[in-house]
Amino acid sequence: MLSRLLARISIFLLISASLASARDLALVSNKTNSFQAMTLPELVKICKGESNRWPDGKAVTLIMRKPTSPEMRMVVEKIYGMSEKDVTDLIAAANHGRSNHPAILVVATDEDIVNQVAALPGAIGIVDVYSINSSVSVVKLAGKLPLEPGYLLHGN
Repeated sequence: MLSRLLARISIFLLISASLASARDLALVSNKTNSFQAMTLPELVKICKGESNRWPDGKAVTLIMRKPTSPEMRMVVEKIYGMSEKDVTDLIAAANHGRSNHPAILVVATDEDIVNQVAALPGAIGIVDVYSINSSVSVVKLAGKLPLEPGYLLHGN
């Protein structure tokens, strides 16, 4: 009887923890960037450091949290499709020889992401939707905006 109660409590806690960690993310852009939408393959190329210039010639920089952070689990799974360690190694390789303008910049908080994207022409970032402010533009991803049904970076 006690073991059943403990099992139910454990299951409840596990479900609650997974729901609490599920977040809706958004793709944001520097306001000077000329695009308002991006396809999934385009985002994957940027996330893997394979695209280094926008069509208008600006250097591309992706700004994100550490791949090992719980906030980035969904991005690691849905965008990168590889382990956290492999993503960390990929970031190091993508930035090799690009000390003046890294392909991928890893920062500590969503506020840092928004601030860096706002300050760096050509930058995009992946951030919690509740961290967005007027200093950045929200980019449609695969034709959808955050919180629309079918949006790729929806947390649940």
